[in-house]
Amino acid sequence: MLSLSPLTLEECVEVLKAAGEPTRLRLIALLSQGDLTVSEMTEVLSQSQPRISRHLKLLGEAGLVERYQEGAWAYFRLTRDGARAKLMQQALNATSSSDAYLGRDAERLATVKQARASRAEAYFSANAASWNDLRNLHVSDEKVEAEILTLIGRTPFDGLLDLGTGTGRMLELLADRYRRAIGIDSSRSMLSIARAQLDEAGITHASVRQGDIFNLPLERESFDVVTIHQVLHFLHDPLPAITEAARMLRPGGRVVIVDFATHDHEELRLEHAHARLGFSQHQVADWLEQCGLSVEKIVDLPPDSGDTRALTVTIWLARDPRLLIATDTTPSKTGTA
Repeated sequence: MLSLSPLTLEECVEVLKAAGEPTRLRLIALLSQGDLTVSEMTEVLSQSQPRISRHLKLLGEAGLVERYQEGAWAYFRLTRDGARAKLMQQALNATSSSDAYLGRDAERLATVKQARASRAEAYFSANAASWNDLRNLHVSDEKVEAEILTLIGRTPFDGLLDLGTGTGRMLELLADRYRRAIGIDSSRSMLSIARAQLDEAGITHASVRQGDIFNLPLERESFDVVTIHQVLHFLHDPLPAITEAARMLRPGGRVVIVDFATHDHEELRLEHAHARLGFSQHQVADWLEQCGLSVEKIVDLPPDSGDTRALTVTIWLARDPRLLIATDTTPSKTGTA
């Protein structure tokens, strides 16, 4: 995480020099609306790819943008933390909303994002039938999400990490609770959907990236909440993923796991690539405790129908106890924040 300490005079000059060029300031304005590839920025600004790459290199050297790889694609995002990011945000706030250049850039960016949305919609439409079949087997998403919101509580927090983010639904659901968020998924197709969903919802303080949830490319102890929503049943060995989640938590941070209770729908192995047929309350709680976390609450959400074959969804809430130990307080068992 970048330092929040004030910049020296030389550092301020470095930042202002890096941003003090029309194309680079336009790039900063574009990236403030979400992560983009070089080709997308080239399309918006109508400039050559080498030229855009040179500008991004200078912005990166000044600590204003970050580059990350997703398969064969390289994405860029605006640095969100630290005094450099704050200085750039002040510069963006000072620009006129009626500026002709920025206005045209915004229009072209909307076209790029619409193309993203169309690709994501095509992929989702091709797979929607099988997803809907699975949804019909368990309690409604609305009830599950309402319970997640209750467990998380209304108190704002700084960082959210969503492992196996899929369509980015957790990033959307909790958008008014966090200051910044990252969603990790191994599937580029799912990440395309997630980016389109975030664009449509106007969420610019969250980003998604391709990554391995067993070996996260992130600094440890960087997040206040980690969510693992309907992911563990795809893993033959979920413990390493929970271990990585625990490693990401700041002292006092929380993990929320949502998954199916134990069931006997053997067909889900072939039809939906499930590696595990749900989990008992004890199994996941034991994994959480092995990772040094304190289980605060477990909630079972049975299906809406009386069908005995339908699936129950279970939610586990656990906390990193280090802050509680340091302050010599007794953790609450109410499960609310």
